[in-house]
Amino acid sequence: MKYLGLSFAAGLVGALGFAPIGLWPLAIISLGVLLWLVDRAPNLRSALARGWWFGFGQFALGLNWIATAFTYQAAMPAWLGWVAVILLSLYLAVYPAAAAGLAWRWGRRNALVFVLLFAAAWIVTEWLRGTLFTGFPWNPVGVSLIETIFSWPAPWIGTYGLSGLAVLLAGVLMLIHRDDQRRSGAAVALAIFAFCATAWAVAAAAPDGQPGGAVRIVQPNIGQQNKWDPGFREENFRRQQRLTGAPLAEPRLVLWPEAATPDFIGVDRGARARIAGLIGPRDLILLGAVELVFGPTGVTDAAYNSLFALDANGRIVGRYDKAHLVPYGEYLPMRPFLSTLGISRLAPGDKDFLSGPGPRNIDLPGFGTAGIQICYEIIFSGDVVSDSERPDFIFNPSNDAWFGAWGPPQHLAQARLRALEEGLPVLRATPTGISAVIDDQGRLLHALPSGVEGVIDARLPPAGAATLFARFGNALPFLFAIMLVAGAVAVRRKTG
Repeated sequence: MKYLGLSFAAGLVGALGFAPIGLWPLAIISLGVLLWLVDRAPNLRSALARGWWFGFGQFALGLNWIATAFTYQAAMPAWLGWVAVILLSLYLAVYPAAAAGLAWRWGRRNALVFVLLFAAAWIVTEWLRGTLFTGFPWNPVGVSLIETIFSWPAPWIGTYGLSGLAVLLAGVLMLIHRDDQRRSGAAVALAIFAFCATAWAVAAAAPDGQPGGAVRIVQPNIGQQNKWDPGFREENFRRQQRLTGAPLAEPRLVLWPEAATPDFIGVDRGARARIAGLIGPRDLILLGAVELVFGPTGVTDAAYNSLFALDANGRIVGRYDKAHLVPYGEYLPMRPFLSTLGISRLAPGDKDFLSGPGPRNIDLPGFGTAGIQICYEIIFSGDVVSDSERPDFIFNPSNDAWFGAWGPPQHLAQARLRALEEGLPVLRATPTGISAVIDDQGRLLHALPSGVEGVIDARLPPAGAATLFARFGNALPFLFAIMLVAGAVAVRRKTG
């Protein structure tokens, strides 16, 4: 039992490696403890249990912001949020358990083989976590490296490959702890640093593009408790009106957050005209709103969580419908059963949102082509850019107002990884923070912290050249995993 308790404690410590705490060495050290514990497991069942308890500890602490979301739903008690966190963590812990079990089963007789197979298994199981049952890839281990030199290979191996790299770094700690494996540990460390240095050199040699048009990002600091309150409707609009500001001598791209207005602007011309009246004659405004779907009798059947692009005449020049919906937030799984228990979705309204067709671009004359990813969609590595056309930038309108203190910085870190993977700038507009401008290298150029009203005035960062990941997607981390397995096989044959 003491080893299971140590596994759980290591997972808790590992959660501190992610934002907002951001002590990334703790993520690596905790993984090193996990590898050591699994390597010492007497049987497969014990190895699986140690991996599971590690995952349970890491997710239970790291996902604490989910509990905060439930406090905004009057139909459910606040304590139910912690039940949701625990239940979700019980499930998500299956994936690190699977990685631990695979590595123990096939690599336990050789420490270096064990490390290589653990890294390969982690890549595959983390990808599965982001894919199965609509996926929940929040806080992949690789995102803890976003502020370090170890993030530089992301354009080559993607987020899941970075997670495998994190496991290799942890493996170095395990190997050098053993007298008979210190040379192996040093060799793995040298290979990692050479790989990262090469990635940095390639990125540094890329020519810089020219900045684009003027952009204003609006963060009105409208809390979730006021967003849908009819009594605050006019105040909310006036706040966004004031922050939108006066036109410039040049065209502007004005960016409002997800669900920026309660008006159904797809069918309400007056609402569109009112919003369009806030911008200059050559400006464009992008904002989130609900798009209604009407049945044959004219009754509302369903709705989309949408992004609209409007010109100064109130004309809709583009629309995007969110594809990756949040379970229990934007739709209720098993609705007939859960509804009888009094459980409702967290977003207001009694109808589920429909899912859009996936990544689509909107052409914005004077500003290029925007790829749109609404809120939660930005966390899905390899699924944020249209297959048919590479955009000039990604706009990520979001509503992080109900994500507590830990959710918004974690969300931002994952958006930075998407920028680095794809070689595209990412612009974020949120009602309460963290709004940001991120360049194609994943660097944070401008940001407004949570709980602050304000604007970001910036130039649109240039797009980089299409990265390897932009061309081949998650085939690359799988290729990396195959190379790790091949290396493990080679080591086993050489050492017997």
